[in-house]
This record gives sequence, structure tokens and C-alpha cells, in this order.
Amino acid sequence: MDSFTQIVLGIATAEVIAGKQLKNKTFLYGAILGTLPDLDVVVGIFLSDVDGVAIHRGLSHSLLFFLLLSPLLGKLLTTLEKGNLTFRRATSLVFWCLVTHVALDSFTSWGTQVLWPLDHRFALKTVFVIDPMYTVPLLLSLVCVWKNKDYVLRRKYVLRGLWISSGYLLLTCVLKLMAVQKFENALEQQNIEYQELIVKPTAFNTILWNANIATSKGYYLGEYSFFDTQPVSFTFYKKDATLEKALETSTDFQKLKKISEGWYLVTQKNGQYYFNDLRFGLLNTSDEQLQFAFSYVFSTNSQGAIVAKEVPKAKRDGKVLLQKIFTRLQGN
Repeated sequence: MDSFTQIVLGIATAEVIAGKQLKNKTFLYGAILGTLPDLDVVVGIFLSDVDGVAIHRGLSHSLLFFLLLSPLLGKLLTTLEKGNLTFRRATSLVFWCLVTHVALDSFTSWGTQVLWPLDHRFALKTVFVIDPMYTVPLLLSLVCVWKNKDYVLRRKYVLRGLWISSGYLLLTCVLKLMAVQKFENALEQQNIEYQELIVKPTAFNTILWNANIATSKGYYLGEYSFFDTQPVSFTFYKKDATLEKALETSTDFQKLKKISEGWYLVTQKNGQYYFNDLRFGLLNTSDEQLQFAFSYVFSTNSQGAIVAKEVPKAKRDGKVLLQKIFTRLQGN
């Protein structure tokens, strides 16, 4: 999830664990610990575009890392608070602020390597990385916490916020199951044979859902809104083994295949090869300017290696995409 949401969740977690001992200091410690796992983004700045993406939500989001880090930071907190916190409570505070960060990330489409060094990423794909419906209840509860000094009232408010936000996460799981059922029925009615189906929400909402459908020859992409009155339609994108063959010697290409978990298309435009991650949708659906949210263009460097660089996204692309989503979620 976005950094602000992780800060809010970190503060709420810190308040539950040590609100009585720390009072409003939970806002400081919770904010820091709630965003700590995402420091891998800072490390990624010094890496190539592909390697930076590869490490995101890897080691820094793993239980192994948290188990090693929690006692160290717990000891630091105990020292800073000069006996106000026991080592056990301080360690618990650190551990649960980190774990709740990863738990929330696991509801998004990118997923997390909770069991790093194992490669598997856990991704429920029920919320977009920014979802005000989750964040706002927690934020409002923390406003009430900040204004009150009474521990009982503070705990009441923060627990209420956590229950509401967690209830919303549960609701998104139900909504996803409904969307999956709708896509499965549409595929059956249209006699489309497929190997795998993934469904995830579009930006900032859980009304409009995207589907990626893998077949032996390519991929179908489709959308479904709970306000739709017409049947679901799918657009087919054919795999091109010839284009892939031209990139098979590229280390970056092999890394991107792994990162995308096999959901990709290789396209060619003006003599350049592009790797398109299908999981996060299209920015532009024009046949002449087909661009996915995450695309990489290949070039040959001075050493003769074929390397990939992320295609920059213009601000207008995001604005146009949001306009399309808002229009589309109202129904087909």
C-alpha cells in the first residue's frame, strides 16, 4: 500500500501494543516502523530499473528479516524510553508494526515475499495500492486518539478504526469472489478455453475489476463493473514467440519474466522491443500507441548486452486513465 496508509496503520498498531506506555509517542514510532519495510525503494534507486523492481517487497518484507530486526530495534526503543518500555513489549511493538505492513501489502496485486528467500509472492489482489476506503476510517480514529489522553478512550477509538478498516478488507475479498464468478461465467458462455485467470481491482476503487486470462496462444483482457448491464467483453492479445526469441539471451528479459510471473507480452515498435507486464493494466489502448502501466524498452549497451529500461509514464497518461476508469465503472 501507499506510504501514508502504512504510516496510519503503523501508528494504530503501535497504539494497540504500547499506547498506555508511550501515549502520543506511538505516532512517532508507529510512523517510522510502519514505513520501514519500504526502504527497499531507496535501495532500488541505486540499482537498474529491473533490479530495483526485483528486490521490492522481497527481503525487507519477510518474516525472517522481521524476526532478526525486531529484537535489535526493540533494544533500541527500550534504551530510548529509559525503562518506560520493557524489552519484550518494545520487541513486540516493532514486530507487529512490521508484520501488519506486510499483511496489508499482501492484499494488493504486487504481492510480497513473506517467506523470503522462497520466490513465492503472496498477493490476494483485492485492493489497489491506494484505497481511501481503507485509510480514512483509520485516519479518523487516530485523530480522536490524538485528541484524547484517557487510555481507555484512545484504545476504544483505535480498535474501532481497525475493525472498520479490516472489515473493509474482508468485504473486498467478497467483492473479488463475485467478480471472479462473473468473469468465469462470461468465459464459459463465450466458449473461451483458458489456462489461468487472475482478477484484480482497478485504481482507487473496488467497483470496476480487471481480468487477465491466459491461453495457449495469448491473453484475453476484460473488465467488469458491478454497474454493468451488458455482457463482459474480452480483448485478445496474441503471443509472439519470434519476438521473445530475439530477447532470450538478455538477463534483464529473464528477470522480467520471473517478476511478471509469466503474465507478459513482448511487442515491437519502430524497431525496438518492449516487455509489457499485463498484471497492472493498460495506460493506452490505441493500436498505434499500445502501452501497459509497466513496460520496459530494450536496447544494446556499450558492452553489447541487451538491457531493459522502464518506459516513463507521462502525467497525462495517469489523468486519462483515471477518467476512463471513472467513466467505465459506471457501467457498460
